[in-house]
Amino acid sequence: MTPTATLTPRGVERTKIGHPWIYRSDVTSVRANAGDVVQVMGPRGRFFGMAFFSDRSQIALRFLTRDQQTVDEAFWRARLARAFAYRESLAIDASAYRVVHGEADLLPSLIVDRYDNYLVLQTLSQGTDRLRDVYARALGDLLSPAGILARNDAKVRTLEGLEMRTETLLGAVPDHVEVREGRIVYHVNLHTGQKTGLFLDQRENREAAARYAHGRLLDCFSYHGGFALALAARCHEVTAIEASEDAAERIRANAARNGLTHVTVRTANVFDELREFDRADERFDTIVLDPPAFAKNRAALPKALAGYKEINLRALRLLSPGGILVTCTCSHHVDEYTFADVLTSAALDAGAQVTIVEKRVQGRDHPVLLGVPETQYLKCFILRKL
Repeated sequence: MTPTATLTPRGVERTKIGHPWIYRSDVTSVRANAGDVVQVMGPRGRFFGMAFFSDRSQIALRFLTRDQQTVDEAFWRARLARAFAYRESLAIDASAYRVVHGEADLLPSLIVDRYDNYLVLQTLSQGTDRLRDVYARALGDLLSPAGILARNDAKVRTLEGLEMRTETLLGAVPDHVEVREGRIVYHVNLHTGQKTGLFLDQRENREAAARYAHGRLLDCFSYHGGFALALAARCHEVTAIEASEDAAERIRANAARNGLTHVTVRTANVFDELREFDRADERFDTIVLDPPAFAKNRAALPKALAGYKEINLRALRLLSPGGILVTCTCSHHVDEYTFADVLTSAALDAGAQVTIVEKRVQGRDHPVLLGVPETQYLKCFILRKL
């Protein structure tokens, strides 16, 4: 029996606009097991494509193809090869970058990041989790890595009824790997670092910010010091703030590794530090705000927007005239227009007049699928205070 899923009329309409996700409420019947690749049918028996089926997630179907291709190991190898060929065409000046970005590479719920000669993958749905060994074999043949690590400790897997675990699929993967972004070298823990080790999606935004950075720099929510270290060559004094002592030590070590003696690291709560700087009448020429996602779900949105406004208001008060603010949100529930409204409100309350220098998204190795707003999760504004 061929696994099948039948859509409601509303599900058919969603399919026609090209969105790769079909929600459970738009599926009338299923003849399939968890993680199967199913034929997607309309209520009148019309074929609409092939998709992963999940029996637990609210996203019941994730489209793989709109025609009747055979979804076998050759299919996956071709998709992976196409994704890697695109990254090769970008001529990325780094040894760490994203190789596969899920839906935007027509490989839904699959993430693959490269760290020098090692790969880290995440299988985030029942369908991709069942195929992890297929992906590991294909990636091993395609990229010949020394090791492949499955970092399947993302909480989103629990929505699929999957356990959270980390395991080596190929070769051996050491605890720490040295990678390079431009001139900056980092030591990364692939087994326990956030996401798959580093925040690779900000690489090109750091390159852009370096064009405008100057003077005294304040980097907030610094994690491994990505912005602080990338902009340090343009600034005579650098202060990085990070709440985690482990991450703060990593910034210090990476700064020393790169000979950046003018980088100071504070282990502190950013909200508290910004208020203290404000009370002390401190001034900075460049400020970076790159916080974690404040809005994990829609219910958290009002509180998240208040948090974004607070840190941006404080930053604009601390910024010298002519200063640059690089401000970001990675909450996909906060769209560009909502974030712009928050920044406008913060500027008004700070009594600051501000121009937009650049509006940016995640790097080109993390592509955005047109018509699928969920894939544009990172919004970055580079602003100038008049």
